[in-house]
This record gives sequence, C-alpha cells and structure tokens, in this order.
Amino acid sequence: MFIQHPKTRMIGADEALPGRKSPIATAETHFVSGRPLKGPYPQGAQTIHFAMGCYWGAERLFWQIPGVWVTAVGNIGGFTPNPTYEELCSGRTGHAEAVMVVYEPDKVALSTLLAAFWENHDPTQIMRQGNDVGTQYRSGIWCGTQEQLAQAQASREAYQAALDGRGMGRIVTEIAMAGPFYFAEAYHQQYLAKNPDGYCGLAGTGVPCPG
Repeated sequence: MFIQHPKTRMIGADEALPGRKSPIATAETHFVSGRPLKGPYPQGAQTIHFAMGCYWGAERLFWQIPGVWVTAVGNIGGFTPNPTYEELCSGRTGHAEAVMVVYEPDKVALSTLLAAFWENHDPTQIMRQGNDVGTQYRSGIWCGTQEQLAQAQASREAYQAALDGRGMGRIVTEIAMAGPFYFAEAYHQQYLAKNPDGYCGLAGTGVPCPG
C-alpha cells in the first residue's frame, strides 16, 4: 500500500508558517562572476525561475550557459514570506527550491534555457527528485512575462511528446506567472562553486528536448 510521505502534501495558505516581514540576509554578488544578485541588470534582460530539485546543482547548470547574466537560488511558489532554509525544509512554507535566471535574450534563446531545464531533471516525478522528497523539490517554471509563459507551456507539450515516444510518464511540472521570489541564505548562493565536491542531485530522463 502506498503511504504518502508527509512532506509531499502541498499545504494551504492557512497552514503556512508566518515567516517575517524583512528579507533574510543573503549574498550581494555572484561568487563566480561578481555581478550583483539583486541588480541592476542589463537593459533588456529578462528573468525566469526554474525548480528542478535541489537548487545547488540546478544553479550551476544555468550560470554556465553563455548569455545568462546572473543566477541566484531561493524560494518561490509558496506562502511564507522571507522563509529560512530550516522553515523551507519543514514542508510548511509551500515554496519550491528555485533558481532565478537573469538572461539576455539577444545572447541566449529562452528555448536553450528550457531545453536545459527539461533535460536535466525528471519532470514526471511528483514532489521529488530522486532521493530528495518533498514539496520543496517539485518541478516548476515561474515566468516573468506572458511570452515566457506561452513558450514554457509549448515546450512542455513538445517534451511530453518526446517522453511519450519513449513510453515514459506524464509531466507534472507547475508552470505559472512568478509571484514573490525570496533569496536563500548566502551560503546557498553558488554553493557548488564554493564546494566543488558538494551534493548535486541533477539527473535527467535521458530524453533530449526537441529542437
């Protein structure tokens, strides 16, 4: 008999921890590039947020893509304002671990970022990635523009067709317009640049994203 893990149940707003009014302390600049995490960003830059399990490996994936101006890790899609990492891990904030990706559209296409997202995790896993279990590890894309939203939704359909061709499951990725993004603590930012042998949970399906 399947027994649901307690942290895989998405809470409601009335169950969420209260959080706090003030942002928690975080880094000011990117450990690798030295660029400001909170801006200012270049004119014309766009922002999108990806959740694909533990955000350490996911962030490294995106900061290495040419045309990505800066990345940061944090929490999105939940209820608790300005949560700490300990609160996130309790399963009582509703947030997902996510990577904020600020990119320059004239240097990297959104389709490139979406392909990296689909190919480097398993979007058919519900409230988990591998051994990382809980709502904080769910798959998601939170968009900054309606154009991003439409393209993300179209890419989901294309990748689902590719998965269907391999006899794999249904995509459960949440795709929505972005709400508040709360930056994680400084030690989480660019974690794998600071700790090269640290944990990286990225593991894709092996199915390439259609071009």
